[in-house]
Amino acid sequence: MKDEKICKVCKKPFTWRKKWKKDWEQVLFCSERCRRSKNRVKNDLSNM
Repeated sequence: MKDEKICKVCKKPFTWRKKWKKDWEQVLFCSERCRRSKNRVKNDLSNM
């Protein structure tokens, strides 16, 4: 079950971690830093 996803913010691949075992389907970000900056990315896209 060592799946891989692409982070919605930094676009880098990240792999499954044990702490995400119960909610891997809902994980969208590779790190806390990316999770916190999700709104910044959304705003940057809307300003284009």
